[in-house]
Amino acid sequence: MAKLKPILPTLREKKRYLAFEILSKSKIKAHSDVSRAIWQGMLSFNGTRGVAQAGMQVLPEKYNDKRQRGIVRVNHKNVDALKAGLALIQDIDTAPVSIRSIGVSGSIKKATRYVAG
Repeated sequence: MAKLKPILPTLREKKRYLAFEILSKSKIKAHSDVSRAIWQGMLSFNGTRGVAQAGMQVLPEKYNDKRQRGIVRVNHKNVDALKAGLALIQDIDTAPVSIRSIGVSGSIKKATRYVAG
């Protein structure tokens, strides 16, 4: 069986990491609830095709439940669409919330700094 050639760097998807913060009166600890709300917000704003083109992925291991901050990976062309989708989220698990963007980075290491500190 022949070994597949790797994709050239110029053909790879360029990704960005968006750090976000959830502002609410009650604590939202479950990452699954946050992830579901982000996906629903993006689907309602961009539709199925837009979400597929964005290549969005909510990173569960980077969610800080004490500070209610997390990281979402997205295609570099769809960062603004993700910010708009996050702004449209009004509640998570019947708790009223507001989600704001803290920063955008090209590396996950820098985005982790936004979440941690």
